[in-house]
Amino acid sequence: MEKVDVKICYGTMCYVMGGSHLEMLKDHIPAEWADRVHISASPCLDLCHNTENGKAPFVSVNGKIVSEANIEKVISTIKVVIKDGLYQ
Repeated sequence: MEKVDVKICYGTMCYVMGGSHLEMLKDHIPAEWADRVHISASPCLDLCHNTENGKAPFVSVNGKIVSEANIEKVISTIKVVIKDGLYQ
């Protein structure tokens, strides 16, 4: 079974801009996805230095960058990855 790799940026900028709320992401993952989604923390995804990436906080979902990330946006991105089979 393919896994969805979710990396939450915990760099200072991302954390201050709302990334701290993403710590609760695992509590919002639907039960049927629990064995398919791997959530980890990254000390910094190094995305805030380039405005083309959008605004902090950042999350990477199988390499797809989610800017201005919140729980709803990340869940929605995970859903697309699973539905469309966009695994790395």
